[in-house]
Amino acid sequence: MPLNRPALSLGAGPRSVQDARRWVVSTFNDIGRDDLVECAEIGVSELVTNALLHGGSPIQVRVRGTREHPRVEVRDGSAEPPVLPGSGDHGDEEDDVLLTFGRGLSIVARASDAWGAEIEDDGKTVWFAPKSEFADDDGPGGAITGVDPLADGTGELPADLMEVELHGVPLDEYVAFQRHFRELRREVRLLALAHENDYPLAKDLSEVFDTLGRPLTLGVANAEVSAAIEAGRSATDLRVVLSQADARAVDRFMQLLDLTDEFCREERMLSLARTRGQREFQNWFLGEFFRQGHGAEPGAWNQQTSPGEWRSSVS
Repeated sequence: MPLNRPALSLGAGPRSVQDARRWVVSTFNDIGRDDLVECAEIGVSELVTNALLHGGSPIQVRVRGTREHPRVEVRDGSAEPPVLPGSGDHGDEEDDVLLTFGRGLSIVARASDAWGAEIEDDGKTVWFAPKSEFADDDGPGGAITGVDPLADGTGELPADLMEVELHGVPLDEYVAFQRHFRELRREVRLLALAHENDYPLAKDLSEVFDTLGRPLTLGVANAEVSAAIEAGRSATDLRVVLSQADARAVDRFMQLLDLTDEFCREERMLSLARTRGQREFQNWFLGEFFRQGHGAEPGAWNQQTSPGEWRSSVS
């Protein structure tokens, strides 16, 4: 069964490293994975230390995945990528207490079957899947994902951009979709890196996430959404900029989400299947990208969109 325990929120002092270690050890003991405790404890010490030294508040620790494939996640409020091994992780001015733990992400790699970081507009999540025995070698390389894929180093964007208009977006459903999108993206990236043979769908889904991740998250005016929520509105209009090719590719993404739901119900994937309400909203929201990418006029949310309506409207 998926692990969906509440996160542990941490303060800004060195004591947070000890709190995180104790919490992770207790969690792995509770799920019967004593074999992973040592590496889980080592890895979370390093990640929390890095978050304290180089990240930003708030800092949280979670254990996600399943009992068979658990992972530890440390989230902080800085969108700066983590310092990779060999990049000069720490300076001479650091506190001695923190230096007791802060030996860099090379330690995390040696304690992991797979590890990486997901960069988002409001922070980052660094994760690792602990192994049963600390490695003598360098361990696996980390995968840093979520960096703006549209930028080419010059700050210019592709020439075939279009604007998708989303009218009457219900804010509760939209926020829930963003959360589901990000969490599922992390799940499939981990599976594609560490357990591709067991979860062959993960690689295909991960590639689609990489293509659509920015326009479906960073591409949306999240400041506008926050302002609408603070103003007490239940819905708002949004505009999303993305390439025409990406808009049309949403069709493939929606089909993969339906297949993922089937795998989740069979417990062949780690996340929970979407509810009926989530599917209805996402069919409309994602369907608008597909429809407008094929030249259709924008359609407002009416909570009555049938699963195939988004495709039949451009057939």
